[in-house]
Amino acid sequence: MAALAYTLGKREINHYFSVRSAKALALGAVLLLAACHAAFRRYRGDDTCEYLLSSGRFLGEKVWQPHSCMMHKYKNSEAKNCLLDKHIAFIGDSRIRQLFYSFVKLINPQVKEEGNKHGNILFEDKSASIKVDFLWYPEINGSMKQRIKSWTEGSIAKPHVIVAGAATWSIKIHNGSNEALTQYKINITSIAPLLEKLAESSDVYWVLQDPVYEDMLSDSRKMITNEKIDAYNEAAISILNSSSRNSKAKVKVFSVSKLIAQETIIQSSDGLHLPESSRETSAMILMNVYCNKILKPIDGSCCQPQPPLTLIQKLAFCFFALSIIGYLILSFIYRNHHRKNKPCTDMESGEEKKPVTNTSPVSTLETLLYSFFKLGLIMAYFYLCDRANLFMKENKFYTHSSFFIPIIYILVLGVFYTENTKETKMLNREQTDEWKGWMQLVILIYHISGASTFLPVYMHVRVLVAAYLFQTGYGHFSYFWIKGDFGLYRVCQVLFRLNFLVVVLCIVMDRPYQFYYFVPLVTVWFMIIYATLAVWPQIVQKKANGNCFWHFGLLLKLISLLMCIYFLANSQGVFEKIFSLWPLSTCFELNGNVYEWWFRWKLDRYVVFHGMMFAFIYLALQKRQVLSEGKGEPLFSNKISNVLLFISVVCFLILAFILIRNIPGYARSVYSSFFAWFGRISLELFICQYHIWLAADTKGILVLIPGNPMLNIIVSTFIFVCVAHEISQITNDLAQMVVPKDNATLLRRLLCIAGFFSGLLFLAAIQDQSRH
Repeated sequence: MAALAYTLGKREINHYFSVRSAKALALGAVLLLAACHAAFRRYRGDDTCEYLLSSGRFLGEKVWQPHSCMMHKYKNSEAKNCLLDKHIAFIGDSRIRQLFYSFVKLINPQVKEEGNKHGNILFEDKSASIKVDFLWYPEINGSMKQRIKSWTEGSIAKPHVIVAGAATWSIKIHNGSNEALTQYKINITSIAPLLEKLAESSDVYWVLQDPVYEDMLSDSRKMITNEKIDAYNEAAISILNSSSRNSKAKVKVFSVSKLIAQETIIQSSDGLHLPESSRETSAMILMNVYCNKILKPIDGSCCQPQPPLTLIQKLAFCFFALSIIGYLILSFIYRNHHRKNKPCTDMESGEEKKPVTNTSPVSTLETLLYSFFKLGLIMAYFYLCDRANLFMKENKFYTHSSFFIPIIYILVLGVFYTENTKETKMLNREQTDEWKGWMQLVILIYHISGASTFLPVYMHVRVLVAAYLFQTGYGHFSYFWIKGDFGLYRVCQVLFRLNFLVVVLCIVMDRPYQFYYFVPLVTVWFMIIYATLAVWPQIVQKKANGNCFWHFGLLLKLISLLMCIYFLANSQGVFEKIFSLWPLSTCFELNGNVYEWWFRWKLDRYVVFHGMMFAFIYLALQKRQVLSEGKGEPLFSNKISNVLLFISVVCFLILAFILIRNIPGYARSVYSSFFAWFGRISLELFICQYHIWLAADTKGILVLIPGNPMLNIIVSTFIFVCVAHEISQITNDLAQMVVPKDNATLLRRLLCIAGFFSGLLFLAAIQDQSRH
């Protein structure tokens, strides 16, 4: 009864909601969201600095998340690099002094908060020629005005950055009187034009007053109430904003510290001064405001302008635009032709007569243009998500619930969608797709939840990545061993399917090939497997069955491969010399060297070899009918199964999973169609996540629906999966057209592809020269 209900329920879902309708819904959602975000940017402006300075929220207790953008955590070396030969001045009261110290500690963490609390404090880093001064002016009065005026008149060198603010002393000294507030307004009105003049050549920030924790204030500070502070802040904002409207320059109001203080002032030691963690956050915000536009960190999207289009990107967009226009014109011509050939009614008999038409299938040109039409729209979405400033981005923040709850949820779904396999062999196609699928979903959740900060999860996910490489060794070895097909067509098909999307993204998103590290990894390993088996003597199963001697020959090949892997893994210099040769260097360099590539390759260097050895042993046992692979039959007897399971758990975790999944006959006879569906598009999911699910090249999270994290994840995930599935279909369609079976035609195509990449390398060289 339960099985019948499950079958009927699944049919009902599939009847009303197909993949095609899901993609149409995803397209509609993208268009609607893009229109909403564009309207919002037009209405509120697209200056993310404003959001960084004025709004945000805490993720957990200490991680500050600005509204709509990502904040980079600057290291000391980065701060020095940004502030090289710069002069920064903090001018104000004790709260500004605290901010000064937190800012200086970003440059030199060894600095201690010493010196005259009610006097000027000077800091200098001679190695980077950085000067940071704190000038004690607790009230906005004639003295502060004179100091600011000295900068505007040129008698003293103007600082590059000025951070000013004061009010609590005025409230305290004058016992919170209304006359003091009136005088405050007069004084700030008098210095506003001077600040605006400074803002023409320097970055000027006015820090609003943070709230106080009134219950902890001493008796001498009881008159400093949050009501008074709000009145002083409103006065400063209205005067500075009024002045800014009449000036091209603008004093930036630093109001975000007020929001931070509202959450943390309860931790204050005296009710007035903020705890150190809050001051550090404010100082980091200041650093992001000034330095992001200079250093342009990947995970610091706040205050970063949209990067200009490169020459290659412009050419790519022109190509996709022409493809879209070409397809639309061709479709229009086809529809007109179709209308002319509609059935007409015979006036005498009243019956329809079908005209003689050309019933040939859709032309290759139309299929090609349609594929590029869809790909062009998808690439536009990629660009809008992760290069343009249309959609929002946020930093990752790990919690145990954000990782483990989705894991449990997908596990339940995977169990719900269970079906019988078409065959009961070990590691059959449905089972390997299922394996890829659940691993890919775990890796996706791992990435979006920021679980890399939790070591136990990180170690387990490393095993999953190794399992992917194990499947690479197992799958490709099995194909070559059984089929004996070492032809050029097979090689080109595999290379095209692996690399097509990444090559397009390298062009559109202006990223190096090595950035998408997993694709270069599996590509190189495929070529290693191919070279190992294709070189003379070519040993395949059919040949080995005739003479057992060939099995030893294959083992010698595998041992030679193992020795080469060992040598390269322990000879970093040789490895780097090989991959530093042109044109390999253009593919495998990242940040000017191939160290990252060597590190990635070395990390799981023996796993592919283990996959090949497992395939060889399994296929040999299968050929000799040692295994019982009938439906419901266990692979081995109970004693042998227990021994193998014990050895595999102790020695090799991936092998343990394979045996547990395949030894029981009932487990081998079923698979999860839910996981298998994702497994068939696992490569596209892994690559697409970089830009349309995550953000800032995987450093953050894409925000399509702000203010509702759960709904945002649901919508962005739905669109992301639909896009990945469509790209998989496009890749398969193009592979059939670009890689023909005829060797002569294929060689001509390869020459064209070689010419294309030569031109691409030439343009990339021109771009690099122009950048430097």
